[in-house]
Amino acid sequence: MLELRLVQGSLLKKVLEAIKDLVNDANFDCSATGFSLQAMDSSHVALVALLLRSEGFEHYRCDRNISMGMNLGNMSKMLKCAGNDDIITIKADDGSDTVTFMFESPSKSSTSLGFAAQDKISDFEMKLMDIDSEHLGIPEAEYHAIVRMPSAEFARICKDLASIGDTVVISVTKEGVKFSTRGDIGTANIVLRQNTTVDKPEEATIIEMNEPVSLTFALRYMNSFTKATPLSNTVTISLSSELPVVVEYKIAEMGYVRFYLAPKIEEDEDETKPQV
Repeated sequence: MLELRLVQGSLLKKVLEAIKDLVNDANFDCSATGFSLQAMDSSHVALVALLLRSEGFEHYRCDRNISMGMNLGNMSKMLKCAGNDDIITIKADDGSDTVTFMFESPSKSSTSLGFAAQDKISDFEMKLMDIDSEHLGIPEAEYHAIVRMPSAEFARICKDLASIGDTVVISVTKEGVKFSTRGDIGTANIVLRQNTTVDKPEEATIIEMNEPVSLTFALRYMNSFTKATPLSNTVTISLSSELPVVVEYKIAEMGYVRFYLAPKIEEDEDETKPQV
């Protein structure tokens, strides 16, 4: 028996909006510690890892480890039927081939007896899928450079650069972090310097650098990752010359969504170009 009750139902809606265009079908794994997903995009270039820890749910019951295969587009359609203030409950019985989403709208007013007058409860049942997926062990790694910056700023930079070129070079030096692109119409460079003196911590740009790093990535993937911007005010970008970049958005106090993307190797561009 699985029963998860999330008071901030809008969080789950935002998670689906962030990943549904990158991944079509995926297994949601549920265990005593949390609700998670790990999946690659269809061209096997990017990886998504999601974790919602059990303590972030108001009620969390997972009697045994369960894996539920879902089409994320269909799941998103169902979650769109929930209001932004709704409480979302996910239920699945052992051995069942369906999952139920229940949406409770908070009461708008009470009668003189204290009963809620306008409670609305909706439930939507969705068929589960059998999805073969291999779980990749993602090792903990030491990164050459870690950049924390406002997520809206990162989204704006990726959007702006995509109007000029197809790739972004992210370079971290002691001067700051530089985002560059070149295309048929010209070049663009955006430099952010470390800035920790702002009034609001979420507006700070913090750069931790062990050694300089400069890597090239496909902008269409970076722009896809920025769909997670509504989940968090800040984004953390971890870079190392031997490893995929990690773009991480924290989800309230309960977890994260991380995107992994292999860098493009300039000398061998044909091989690293994602198959569309």
